[in-house]
Amino acid sequence: MKTILNVSGMTCGHCESAVTEELLKLDGVNSVVVDLAQNTATVDSESVLNPTELATAIDEAGYELTSIS
Repeated sequence: MKTILNVSGMTCGHCESAVTEELLKLDGVNSVVVDLAQNTATVDSESVLNPTELATAIDEAGYELTSIS
């Protein structure tokens, strides 16, 4: 299942790494692809992910989750 997260505040490779690292810690997440130009993180997971857990992971990385699609 693919989930696209819109994330505000990402500007560089460190941002990409921090977001990827935190999202990969969530149970069921197989991969994460961050697109800095689009301010998105595409998460491939085994099942539907909890929006609160996604928001917490983004917050732990130091950024803000603005929407999920």
